[in-house]
Amino acid sequence: MGLFSKWEMKPKDYDRIVDTNLPDHDKELNQSQYDRKLGLNMAYDARKVINGSLKIEEFHNIYSSSLTKEFGRYYAADGPEIKQNSTGPKWVMVIDLKKCVGCDTCTVSCKAENRTPPGISYNVVMESLEGDFPNIKAVNLPRPCMQCDKPACVQVCPTRATYKMENGIVAIDNDRCIGCRYCIVACPYGARSFDFGDSYEQEMQGCNDVTSPEYGVERGGRKDGKTPIGTVRKCSFCFHRLQRGEEPACVETCIGDARFFGDINDPNSVVSKLAASPRAFRLKEELGTQPSVIYLR
Repeated sequence: MGLFSKWEMKPKDYDRIVDTNLPDHDKELNQSQYDRKLGLNMAYDARKVINGSLKIEEFHNIYSSSLTKEFGRYYAADGPEIKQNSTGPKWVMVIDLKKCVGCDTCTVSCKAENRTPPGISYNVVMESLEGDFPNIKAVNLPRPCMQCDKPACVQVCPTRATYKMENGIVAIDNDRCIGCRYCIVACPYGARSFDFGDSYEQEMQGCNDVTSPEYGVERGGRKDGKTPIGTVRKCSFCFHRLQRGEEPACVETCIGDARFFGDINDPNSVVSKLAASPRAFRLKEELGTQPSVIYLR
């Protein structure tokens, strides 16, 4: 144990855990009705746009004609210009990895709050055994959506269904999403899932009596309250709860008090102070996505 106590995880070690849990890009796009090669190439170049090695104008010049041909009337060349909210809140989540006990309460509470279908969890806790025997340590890495300031998923979306709000949350307009899955491939954190339309109605009586807050009448979704099958879903920091002045479900229920949520624009907020800690880091910082989820190691 003495040898092990001197060893500690580095940010790159956590990046590796994320990489081992990413979805199979070929499998995702092989199930899409849209051009597989186009999706892979766009995802690759979108990350180059994010890190500054490819200009956005060049990106559009490369793919505009292909997107018009592939998506026709669904293709939206220009999305709304999103400016960072300098006066309102910029929501950020801080997760203290030394407090996380790997209980999966965040996963369960998120699933119950957002009524996600079988196989879809917005909050997952990745687990890994690190070190060399006998000096081995179990590491937990919770992963919601990173709500990136420079999201690759927004860059590749041909219909502009995925967009970034002024408060920093990356959202999906499911009335515009056509389920091409390009965003799933572009996301370097594996935080997006395709909705096949499955439900728990065969297992739980009345499971559909309560609609998902993403699609219910209160969010301006489908009037029948049902999930729009064939679209993409993701964590939204429980935006419907934020509108009521509440914290995300995963933050409220964390039994280890490992999660903190607040406005990083407020210098006196807890998240602002924690983000300045020498323990603070973001996943895959070299990509330039600037995640709004900050970890403490």
